[in-house]
Amino acid sequence: MTSRAELFRALAFLCESPGSASLGLGATLGLSGEPEEHEHTEAFLFQLYPYASVYVGSEGMLGGEARDRVAGFWRALGLRPPAEPDHLAALLALYAGLIDRELDEPDEARRALRRQSRKALLWEHLLSWVPVFADRFRVVATPFYAGWADLLLDALIDEARTVGRQETLPLHLRTAPELLSPSEAPRSFLSGLLAPVRSGMILTRSDLSRAARDLDLGLRVGERRFVLESFLAQDADSTLAWLTREACRSAERHASYASELGGISLFWRERAEAAAALLSEGLSTGGAEVVDVTRRAG
Repeated sequence: MTSRAELFRALAFLCESPGSASLGLGATLGLSGEPEEHEHTEAFLFQLYPYASVYVGSEGMLGGEARDRVAGFWRALGLRPPAEPDHLAALLALYAGLIDRELDEPDEARRALRRQSRKALLWEHLLSWVPVFADRFRVVATPFYAGWADLLLDALIDEARTVGRQETLPLHLRTAPELLSPSEAPRSFLSGLLAPVRSGMILTRSDLSRAARDLDLGLRVGERRFVLESFLAQDADSTLAWLTREACRSAERHASYASELGGISLFWRERAEAAAALLSEGLSTGGAEVVDVTRRAG
């Protein structure tokens, strides 16, 4: 076993619902506060799902081609995929195992192959989305879980330096469809805004509650798309302006990781900038087109 592998196992363990061992493990990692069940539920189940498919899948939902791609990686390693192969806890535990397998391999050629597998998992299925996830997660989470997200992000970036940069963009990102304008794709525009890999931004329930406060809009209970439709119906211009600012803020955050993540950072930044441009375009028409096409699409 290695301390590096154990760190990733600990981070994986803390993704799951907290138990009696979580407090001691958190203290060992230097995390402040205590992990509470309701805090875990709020962060991981209501705000940000810890699944790769939500962030790199074209629909921004659980499952689909993105999950199948992750499951294929498990099978390529000769392993049977778990029920949720793209869950962050499963991926971090797998990564810890690959570290151990590499360092325990006495044969130099086979050890190099182990390193390639480790590098592929890191860049293809972790760095492609976890930095974006963690950056938003630490904003909405309580101190214990915000500290967990900081530690996770630092550990992954340190791994990127250790194994070296991957020159090609992860397949999840290379094949991701772009966000189309409301006039081009009226049925998918709002859904696209809520699919991180298309819009370059993550809009949580907490974000939408903040928007309601900022814009003095009524916050209706329901799915995020329904909430956005309600905002647009109440005040399209203010809603589009708020979304534009969020997209620009996201682009700035993605750019902050350029030196560590290279093309991945650029991909997410450009997606957020493109979303901001489309939203600004809608704002320039008084928001009428966006409201009209989304109403007809619904």
